[in-house]
Amino acid sequence: MHSNFNMSFLASFFFCLTLLFALTTPVVSAQDAKGKVPELEWSDLVPKDYQVEIPTSIEHIGQAMAGPQSINAPVVEELDGKTIKIPGFVVPLEGDDEVVTEFLLVPYFGACVHVPPPPSNQIIHVTMEKGAPASAFYDPIWITGTISTETWKGDLAQVGYKMKGLEVAPYDDF
Repeated sequence: MHSNFNMSFLASFFFCLTLLFALTTPVVSAQDAKGKVPELEWSDLVPKDYQVEIPTSIEHIGQAMAGPQSINAPVVEELDGKTIKIPGFVVPLEGDDEVVTEFLLVPYFGACVHVPPPPSNQIIHVTMEKGAPASAFYDPIWITGTISTETWKGDLAQVGYKMKGLEVAPYDDF
């Protein structure tokens, strides 16, 4: 159990740091001037005026991990209907050993599997009509698709965004 706590602690700590340093990143339009699909960061899914309570000490981070999911975290309404590209980790929901057709995209490894899940505006419910190779989901990925501000609720979490996935690619920004 000590090992699981350390992994969860580190994941939450880095998630909080990402939010802290990236909240000033502006949301981009559906396509840039060159017609390229914009790459969003997870902080782009949080409204600019929303105050995120970021733990200031290790003790507070551990306490935050023990609490419930923030299910009413606000979404960025301007993203509704936009085609975007965002990196993340997959929590499979529907599919088989070959193809996954429905999954949760989350900002860090282990989210939704360990409690609590990220805030609802930090989880995307993705459906892919033709599915994506299940083997693509063992590592971080880029997902491109049309995002909506529609909520979804499942056994693992409540979600603030849905996406119709169009393309999956390996995450290559190391």
